[in-house]
Amino acid sequence: MNELVEEARSLGLDRLRRTLGAHPETGLHLPRTQQAVLSALDGPGLTLHTGTALTSVVGVVSGARPGPTVLLRADLDALPFPGGPRHACGHDQHAAMLVGAAHLLAARRDRFAGDVLLMFQPGEEGHDGARLMLAEGLLETTGSRPVAAYALHSSASAPVGQFSNTAGPALAANGTLAATLHGTGGHGAWPHRAHDPIPALAALVTALGALPARRFDPFDPVVLTVGSVHAGTGPTIVPDRARLEATLRALSDTALALLATIATDTAHGIAAAHGVTAEITYTPGYPVTVNDPAEADRVRAAVTDLFGPERFVRTTRPALVSDDIGRILAEVPGVMTGIGACPAGCDPASAPGNHAPDAEFDDAILPDGAALLAALALRRLAAPEAPPAGPADRATPP
Repeated sequence: MNELVEEARSLGLDRLRRTLGAHPETGLHLPRTQQAVLSALDGPGLTLHTGTALTSVVGVVSGARPGPTVLLRADLDALPFPGGPRHACGHDQHAAMLVGAAHLLAARRDRFAGDVLLMFQPGEEGHDGARLMLAEGLLETTGSRPVAAYALHSSASAPVGQFSNTAGPALAANGTLAATLHGTGGHGAWPHRAHDPIPALAALVTALGALPARRFDPFDPVVLTVGSVHAGTGPTIVPDRARLEATLRALSDTALALLATIATDTAHGIAAAHGVTAEITYTPGYPVTVNDPAEADRVRAAVTDLFGPERFVRTTRPALVSDDIGRILAEVPGVMTGIGACPAGCDPASAPGNHAPDAEFDDAILPDGAALLAALALRRLAAPEAPPAGPADRATPP
């Protein structure tokens, strides 16, 4: 398999990564990104499809003989920042690695039986692009639903080239709670003549922050973080409304639903105690990402064979970040694997992490990631040896 690594290093994947990084796009519609991916896939004889509800790209690399399907996924979208969008979560790297894997696999069709389904997905950053691709028939593309799914995710704060995954629940389910407290406005000199929603909002922020520690099993962890608070227009004005938004996260659907219910009840109770009313909206987000243990072990074995056992770490603690790869892994047994991309010479412990505006990712990982994705597909779809010729297959002497 080391030939995969050597060949991947000759593909110049850093050029594609720089092209994508120079023109970052956010959301579900990424026309320049889509065109760059399509251009990069031109040549190796892939079957390509594009989405309608989003600018997705779906490719198929077919092996020498019929067989099952394996899915490889990369996300494409950037993150919005005040100064403009930026690939601060490594999605440009993910796309480059999957393009590299496509070329490696196209050159080895005779080594596998079946199809490799290439999923290039917009809208991971809060737009649920995976759900839309599923609705457009992603898993039926080859006529055979995938038997396994694999994805890599770059980390700006993990040692460069270190692969890691978790068996079982790996990433959290999430949702967003918005609470608007309605009172009666007035003048700051006569607060008793108004129903001020700001003290209620302050009490609600404190109460919501205490919920995980006081109401939930620490062995089934949940997180509730208030990330946005808005109230008032000036120091002498009692506003008639105040608003907060919070992210809710959990490693089980049951815990997340309970957290949303308790948070909603808490908001109504605190509002009533302060003489105001609460308008609550809860919006579910992504499901829990559950890594299949057998597929997680396949990744470990592939990393060990390609790069040595020191390049793999099996983590035992899931992360409470979320990713819509969970929608794919709810349908197909598979695994999300991390790959460290902290630039050489930087301390991973203090380097800016993913989603930080100054996050940096080392492109040295691109050939290794491409080689691993290709190796996983080749292992899962390894073509069986042709059976020995029987009497009916042997030529009859003249």
